[in-house]
Amino acid sequence: MPLQLVWFKRDVRLHDHAPLAAAARHGPVLGVYLFEPAVLGAPDADAQHLAFVVDCLAELRARLRRRGSELLLRTGDALEGLERLVQELPITALWAHEETGNAVTYARDRRVRAWARARGLPFHELPSGGVVRRLVTRDGWAEHWESVVRAPVVRPPTRFPPLPWADGATGALAPPPGEPPSAEALGVRAHAPRAHPRRGGERAAHALLASFLESRGADYRRAMSSPVTAFDTCSRLSPYLAFGALSGRQAWQAARRRGAELRATPDADERWRGSLQSFTARLAWRDHFIQKLESEPRIEHEPFSKAYASLRPADPDPERLAAWIEGRTGYPFVDACMRALRAEGWLNFRMRAMLVSFASYHLWLPWQATAVALAPHFLDYEPGIHYSQFQMQSGTTGINTVRIYNPYKQSREQDPTGAFIRRWVPELAAVSDDDVHAPHEMPGLMAQLSGLRLGRDYPYPVVDHAVAYTEAKARLYAVRQATAARAEARAVFERHGSRRRRLEDG
Repeated sequence: MPLQLVWFKRDVRLHDHAPLAAAARHGPVLGVYLFEPAVLGAPDADAQHLAFVVDCLAELRARLRRRGSELLLRTGDALEGLERLVQELPITALWAHEETGNAVTYARDRRVRAWARARGLPFHELPSGGVVRRLVTRDGWAEHWESVVRAPVVRPPTRFPPLPWADGATGALAPPPGEPPSAEALGVRAHAPRAHPRRGGERAAHALLASFLESRGADYRRAMSSPVTAFDTCSRLSPYLAFGALSGRQAWQAARRRGAELRATPDADERWRGSLQSFTARLAWRDHFIQKLESEPRIEHEPFSKAYASLRPADPDPERLAAWIEGRTGYPFVDACMRALRAEGWLNFRMRAMLVSFASYHLWLPWQATAVALAPHFLDYEPGIHYSQFQMQSGTTGINTVRIYNPYKQSREQDPTGAFIRRWVPELAAVSDDDVHAPHEMPGLMAQLSGLRLGRDYPYPVVDHAVAYTEAKARLYAVRQATAARAEARAVFERHGSRRRRLEDG
């Protein structure tokens, strides 16, 4: 009997998987996941990504087997792996979600589509979430997105059509299922030691979603800005959404159901209303930003507005880049956020924005270099969000409000007692609450009493805040006010700007 091959990529789940459900309506289904050295060995990849995916795949394989299907794991070039499977098995169609990835996966998907056409193999790519391929205009996009998340969750078959070798009647041999390769075999680098690897899979995703909606998320709207509270109060679902163990529609509908329950509950905590609104809005923003990369893949390497192409040097200052990515800039709050990210694989959004702002404005580093350097440290690395946000926070979109974060102000507002700083920058453990935000300003006697020796135990600031801020602002606005930049801004907005205020990103 002909086989339907489902290619899993960044959608490692059983439920709300349209290609899987559609394939099952046409015959027996065989799943495949391809460990691609070109993808996993790229500069933006990390061993933590591989470990998380392997965790997801173990659960997915078990669930598919219980329903009568199988998941093959293969290592190597995607095109070569698919060609071998088509040669070895009676595969009559290939199914997958459309993926909005980096330049490597974009080029790979184009090659696979060309190969399938040349082979006469039907290749069915179905939309993923609210992102639209070949989008002509952003007009009506928000309404389209809402129609997608309101649509019923796609249910998997309770039992897949039997595989040709399942009953032994055809005499066909089952292909070996395969096992995940090691990070070493793939050349996947661990860019930093991780504290506690996060478990992958649908089960973990839904448990985390439930804990957020039932208890942790009550104070989400207020507490998400500070790293002191955000690690517990934020949903922490982003890795599961990024790798597809959970769909945005599943999360959105669960939040809406929770909202309805709370509205029907007398004396429900009032904080929930605002927190759930903020959470569902961010699910919309997620696809809004991914759509930008889908619509214009060049923004991974080039600025949205070409007027900013020469704003910063093409090559980063290596000493400044190293100080930033290693968390030793002499700005305690910046360093604490970077070190927390490197250890945990996650950081709240506001602090991510501050890190990028600091690199782009204070250190005047090109966003292309800092984006690649930071990507491996995010377990939830999502190219569409990553590059859109890097440009937004670096001032190269031409349509967004310029945000140059003051790291000292952020430090005192978001970590007033210095507890977060002391946790991640233990060199400053004995420094007082008042001085921990800017230890270089301590009087000599206070520094002596704290035992801190600046320049040896902890560095002096790599740049002067006031000077760097003034210079960056002048450089940026010199470009922004030019006639060519204003014309570019109008074009960027027409292609990428939000059409609904609640989705507005500037």
